[in-house]
Amino acid sequence: QVQLVESGGGLVQTGGSLTLSCAASGSTISAYAMGWFRRAPGKERAFVAAISSSGTTYYSDSVKGRFITSRDNAKNTMSLQMNSLKPEDTAVYYCAARFTGYSRVVVTTDEYTNWGQGTQVTVSS
Repeated sequence: QVQLVESGGGLVQTGGSLTLSCAASGSTISAYAMGWFRRAPGKERAFVAAISSSGTTYYSDSVKGRFITSRDNAKNTMSLQMNSLKPEDTAVYYCAARFTGYSRVVVTTDEYTNWGQGTQVTVSS
């Protein structure tokens, strides 16, 4: 079992930057696919970014070129660097983990088995 805790959310103006962190405990994440999802007000949870155990990344079209996700297996953490933020990025952001037998990118919500509590990101217009 792995427990995840997000941090780094806050209020930022349009065009600004913010970096979120996901700290894992209970197990190392070296063999886990990791991902970021967000839930905007009144909306379903949506995919944002994913990173395989070996570091391969994949992004949703809405954040591609603006967000960068990375992982540090030695520190058991994952991060999401968000740049050029837009009001549409306002949401609660969650990190997620899925143990994998091989390195792969996981982008489907239902495939993830472990979730953090979420951290609020608000982008003012």
